[in-house]
Amino acid sequence: MEDKNEMMLKQLFEQAAQQQIDDNGFTERVMMNLPEVGESRVRRLSRLWTMFCVVTALLIFWLTSGWGVIEGMMAGGKVMLINTIEVFMLTAPTTEIQINPWMVVLLLGFVLVFLPYQTFRKLSATL
Repeated sequence: MEDKNEMMLKQLFEQAAQQQIDDNGFTERVMMNLPEVGESRVRRLSRLWTMFCVVTALLIFWLTSGWGVIEGMMAGGKVMLINTIEVFMLTAPTTEIQINPWMVVLLLGFVLVFLPYQTFRKLSATL
């Protein structure tokens, strides 16, 4: 039943695409009277404001030694992740659930490393 509906819709749109409406040059006159597309004052102010905010953020980041904060967060996150995996590897065999801790570690590596790599590769190929 869907195929018949799809065929009828396709036929309707094909007929509509072939139809032409005579407008006596109205479209051309409208297009000629449209204002020129240029960089408006609002767009220039918007770009200047964006540049000001980016420069201010970079200056604050540099003055507050932002790299040290980011490095500390990454190191703390790495230590926490390693500790979590270690606790899981030690406690997983003692649970009643039949689970292979190495399979979980491999799955975690797949999700954290391989999938983002594949996503990045596909996105960069399309752009």
